[in-house]
Amino acid sequence: MVNATTSLQELFDMAVHSLADVETGETFIVKDLFRGFEWNRIARGDRTRLGGMMLNYAGGDGASVLEPVAKTPQNQQIYKKL
Repeated sequence: MVNATTSLQELFDMAVHSLADVETGETFIVKDLFRGFEWNRIARGDRTRLGGMMLNYAGGDGASVLEPVAKTPQNQQIYKKL
């Protein structure tokens, strides 16, 4: 459960774990990996850092699982599950 004391690493681990719920070929943003009220509990700075961690993951260990494909008008990275 996400709350004010949830660490950035824990949030990242939750996001990576949630990738199992995304079907192959689907596109998503990091926000989609959390329930709405959970995402709202994450501080804005941590959301940005979490996005950076996910982009690094997509370019490294997670390259076989997801790829960055585009950006939203709000500058959020869109990923595609492979």
